Amino acid sequence: MRILVTGGVRSGKSRHAESLLAAAPSVAYVAPGPTLEEEPDPDWAARLASHRARRPERWRTVESRDLAGALAEGLAAGEAVMVDCLGTWLTAIMDSRALWEANSEEAAAAVSAMVDDAVDVLGRQSGDVVLVTNEVGLGVVPAHRSGRLFRDLLGLVNQRLAEACDEVHLVVAGRVLKL
Repeated sequence: MRILVTGGVRSGKSRHAESLLAAAPSVAYVAPGPTLEEEPDPDWAARLASHRARRPERWRTVESRDLAGALAEGLAAGEAVMVDCLGTWLTAIMDSRALWEANSEEAAAAVSAMVDDAVDVLGRQSGDVVLVTNEVGLGVVPAHRSGRLFRDLLGLVNQRLAEACDEVHLVVAGRVLKL
């Protein structure tokens, strides 16, 4: 089973994604976003703490921006893999590679190469994978270039990974619609 779970911020998508793997004997929980050392924001710390408290103790946490590598490692070890979330992964990648100021084609090429690697892993290895992402672009056009670039890139990331999945679940107000 390979499922992409998408929805708005605070829609319940992480809780739903976790429930999909609740019965798995072993789960690699990939946290690809900013760490507490990089982002010492108390709100971010509280969010991370609430996510950690919800997860079963048998779940192994992997903090990595190497999406393809983390997927390959977990699947090769026979673990189910949950990635939460692709939006924070994209932000971290854009920060670490200084893509916020790159032209859109350059940024898209860099991100696409990393997504290609992840799609390749999903195509070569078996096992359960749940990817969590934010659904963007349903509202107003962001006023700033960085917001538009992020929206466009995450839309591309979501499309490519959705193609590699068996199902896509849209979570709205805690309700799940299977697409």
